[in-house]
Amino acid sequence: MKNTVAIILARGGSKGIPKKNIIDFCGKPLLAWSIIQAINVKEISKVWVSSDNDEFLKIARKYGAGTIKRPKHIATSTSSPVLGWLHAIQHIEKIGKNVDGVVALQPTSPVRESLDISKGIKKFYRSKYDSIFSASEIGDFFIWQKINGRYKSVNYNYHHRPRRQEFPKQYVENGSFYIFKPQIIKKIKNQLGGKIGITTMEFWKIFEIDSMEDKIFCELIMKNYLLQRSKV
Repeated sequence: MKNTVAIILARGGSKGIPKKNIIDFCGKPLLAWSIIQAINVKEISKVWVSSDNDEFLKIARKYGAGTIKRPKHIATSTSSPVLGWLHAIQHIEKIGKNVDGVVALQPTSPVRESLDISKGIKKFYRSKYDSIFSASEIGDFFIWQKINGRYKSVNYNYHHRPRRQEFPKQYVENGSFYIFKPQIIKKIKNQLGGKIGITTMEFWKIFEIDSMEDKIFCELIMKNYLLQRSKV
């Protein structure tokens, strides 16, 4: 059996919402939802939380995760998450655990299900990908961009506006989670590389929490739909 670990980076500092990763979300600390979702995935051997904040690590342990104390210098607002993942992988391997695959979950994207993660892991190994990212199909979005002071259509010709069924399938990287081989991130210092694949999620799972308005909106989805149809 493959040793697949989940790593959740939960930095203590947050400019928009203080201690955003542990704010109350549907009756639990926000961070707890990603832990619970990952623990419920049978393909995941162990769930780890990496944080520079002891309070966050205490909460992580309460919900069943292993914990990794992240150094402050790689837990700033400008630190790349790659540094956090590399540090966590090094810690896990140092205690004698060979890692075949890493599932990197974003705690501010709680609108997901364990089934989404499980589906991604199965696809990752079945198709022999080096890395995978979660994505949502964007359908017939007509995208414009301002270039040199003028607006121009990006993904279609507005003189010949296509019908919905004529639009090619396009996907947006939703940031909910990534899956990658440790050797890929070690080699290129990026979570995406080698043979890259995607695992799709419903479009409404694209939302993440960056503001209190986001939190209210995501709670509506979570309470009135997601928690009604699954155990998360």
